[in-house]
Amino acid sequence: MIHPNTELRFVNHQKGRGVFATSFIPKGTITYVKDSLEVEIPPADPRLSDPNYKDLIETYSYIDGDGTRVISWDHAKYVNHCCRCNTMSTGYGFEIAITNIAADEEITDEYGMFNISGVMELSCEKSPCRKLVSSEDLERFYPEWDEIVQQALNDYMKEEQPLELFLSPAILEQLQDYLRTGSNYRSVLELKYRKSY
Repeated sequence: MIHPNTELRFVNHQKGRGVFATSFIPKGTITYVKDSLEVEIPPADPRLSDPNYKDLIETYSYIDGDGTRVISWDHAKYVNHCCRCNTMSTGYGFEIAITNIAADEEITDEYGMFNISGVMELSCEKSPCRKLVSSEDLERFYPEWDEIVQQALNDYMKEEQPLELFLSPAILEQLQDYLRTGSNYRSVLELKYRKSY
């Protein structure tokens, strides 16, 4: 579920649509949470190889740590990538604003955390752009991304959190423990899909 102060807008013919803030969203605010309405497609689901669904699933889903493809039921599935994104996934099952997001600013994310298969070419307008997102990005960049997420979590308690009620009790307890003690942080590396053969 995407933050309520957002809406879907047309960006351009290359990107298509994107998600924009309708009012100021401060750093440290949950911007997306995987809730119980999300569509989950397990790794062995026949729709993944069905030509009627395959491209749609690959375009609008991300892969979680157990290999399940998740498609958001709302406009969260239209959040675009940017190498200088303003939101980032956490090891707690939600995305967080890592900068202040102004009204009318596009909400962008780091696709390198989404367990994509292969390589995706990028067309970021913001520099520096690394030109490609790869399945290796999460292991390559997780220390840097953890630092960014932890800085955003420092502001978590100061901000209104309309999506917090959608966190599972277990995750909320782990998050509160980290915020209280500064220990037992859940790294973004928790998002990595590790195939079992």
